[in-house]
Amino acid sequence: MPSEAELARRFGVALVTAREGLGMLREAGLVETRRGRDGGSFVVHPGDGDEALLATRLRGLSQVELSDLAVYVTAIAAGCADRAAERSTAADDARLAAWLDAADFTGPASARRNAGGFLLELAVLSQSTRLVREQIRLQAEFGPLLWLGMRDAELRAGTADSARVIADAVAAGDGGTARAEVSALLARVARWLLSAKARIETGGTIDG
Repeated sequence: MPSEAELARRFGVALVTAREGLGMLREAGLVETRRGRDGGSFVVHPGDGDEALLATRLRGLSQVELSDLAVYVTAIAAGCADRAAERSTAADDARLAAWLDAADFTGPASARRNAGGFLLELAVLSQSTRLVREQIRLQAEFGPLLWLGMRDAELRAGTADSARVIADAVAAGDGGTARAEVSALLARVARWLLSAKARIETGGTIDG
């Protein structure tokens, strides 16, 4: 990952905010930091044990808790999209489009990374340090669980399509469409999670 200073410059936040964000990712087990000549912060790749842990975590949350989580994540992300449509510049819009062009949603791992990354990009375009910080916290705490649905090819493709619709709406200054599409996307993600929870509670696996 980039250094703390580079992250701060990239997301337009204070150095301490970038440091806090990395700390949250470390606490969630998503990033590890190594010292020394070849040191830095590195993304931790999930293994089979992590899947079992996520299944246990999903089983441990009630349907009400999962639905409430989806409501909260949606409120933050939709707010970011709405404000991004209001505040983004032409240069911001071009950068977001280029980011999406380079984003890969074809495989589960890359789709999880880019789905979360896209919501963070929206937070950055909102030009709100608080929203950026909260989006980082949400991704660190709930990202691995939230984006479990990226295992599903249809949901991956739909997520990529929604991201493009949202980016176009932001560029057009259409906050209503951006907010509605974010809400629709996260509603589909929530439905997948609730279905996965039902499957594992009846003796199945996350996928069926």
